[in-house]
Amino acid sequence: MFKIMLALSAAFGLAFGLTLLAMAVEIGVEAEDADTIEAPMVVATPDDAAAQGGPKPDEPSGGKFVWVPGPPGTGGGDQGFAEFYVSIPKAGTYAIWGRVIAWDGNSDSFWVTVVPPDPADQNPQDTGDTHYRWAVQQGNEWHWDKINQWLDGGTFERKWDIPAGKTLIKIWTREDATMLDCLYITDNLSDDEAEVQPKLPSELATAVEPAGKLSTTWAEVKSAR
Repeated sequence: MFKIMLALSAAFGLAFGLTLLAMAVEIGVEAEDADTIEAPMVVATPDDAAAQGGPKPDEPSGGKFVWVPGPPGTGGGDQGFAEFYVSIPKAGTYAIWGRVIAWDGNSDSFWVTVVPPDPADQNPQDTGDTHYRWAVQQGNEWHWDKINQWLDGGTFERKWDIPAGKTLIKIWTREDATMLDCLYITDNLSDDEAEVQPKLPSELATAVEPAGKLSTTWAEVKSAR
């Protein structure tokens, strides 16, 4: 009987492992819930943005977003960041989407590092390494934009081979007034937003997920740390 139970336990563990491997991963992160927000990056509301003289944003997810305050068209930046420690449930290749607003060509970029696999000592604000530069799609309303790699020779979508466990996603200021509402981490690598269908953290928290989807929210990630 004991041998049978061991065999059943091993079979269940194998089946669970195979199911986990087959599941898609979706993780939602509110920008204002970052583990660290380094000044001059701050948590803000649409009224704060309007006070800088730009178009007032529509309501962000959770009512808040992060940015370095600044008026339209002025540029500047390279100070401040937001850090997010995220628990990745299984090793794999991942893409990250951000829900953003970028008023103009002087407020449409961040730096982004993901550690691991990016080097832990990489500071793109100091190095200016374009491998970590994200060209944010412009627009005065919240929209999803897949994090890319804006090189001098062109712009390419980024993806990361991330091990299971804790990963640090760091969004660094490059240009003031670039706004970030939330992040969506997925192992769906398509560049087509309609195919990926990025979700707000609140949608992941309340939606009834179909079979074959593994979703989590930032609150769940923090409680597991």
